[in-house]
Amino acid sequence: MLTASASALADKAAFSMLTTLRCHTATPPPPGSTAAPLRRATEKCIGHRDGHVVYGSSQFRAGIRAPAVGKIDEIHRLNPRTTTGAETADLLKDLTERIGATFVYAGIDVTTTPLFSGIRGAQLAARATLIHAGPLPARHGQSYPFRDLVTGIESALDLQAHRPGTLPRMTSYLHLRTAGRIGALTRLIRQAAITAISDGTEKITKNSLEAITLDHHTEQQRRPTR
Repeated sequence: MLTASASALADKAAFSMLTTLRCHTATPPPPGSTAAPLRRATEKCIGHRDGHVVYGSSQFRAGIRAPAVGKIDEIHRLNPRTTTGAETADLLKDLTERIGATFVYAGIDVTTTPLFSGIRGAQLAARATLIHAGPLPARHGQSYPFRDLVTGIESALDLQAHRPGTLPRMTSYLHLRTAGRIGALTRLIRQAAITAISDGTEKITKNSLEAITLDHHTEQQRRPTR
């Protein structure tokens, strides 16, 4: 999937765009930039076929018949009430109207930000369905997604004394320890692996995991283990 990541510097009334595309990668422009970087990146990607295609500029009139999925991350930083934010919001509206694609906007607590405020924000809200994405569950129906994730991460470890299956057997502990957050899990195991290499033990144990302090947000939500 081709993706585009957008970020806004709302406090400076500037919308800074970072595009991360398989066909093109651009560094963030200086503060005060407009939606032009996103427009240029989407125009550059039109015509690429790699399973999915991403946005097309509102200037494009030719239809895209291939399955299309677009993603914009950090959408909570967009403030449609600012000049540059309004320009970007207008571009996003044009893209959703003119391109036959599914657009995914990813952000944090978007309903508490200015994203859906004002006329342009209301237009965005009218074109989006809000999906709450919580932590990865330990169990979902008959599947165990968190355990599967732990197993996959462990398979990538290159520790000489680590026994396969050690971490999956600690799935319950790891889920409590990380509050089911994927980022916290990967940081925890990565740091434990670095420690195992540094001290020469070459393995991860519950004691070595306990010795690691995670980010403040995760530690606040941690429940005591039994």
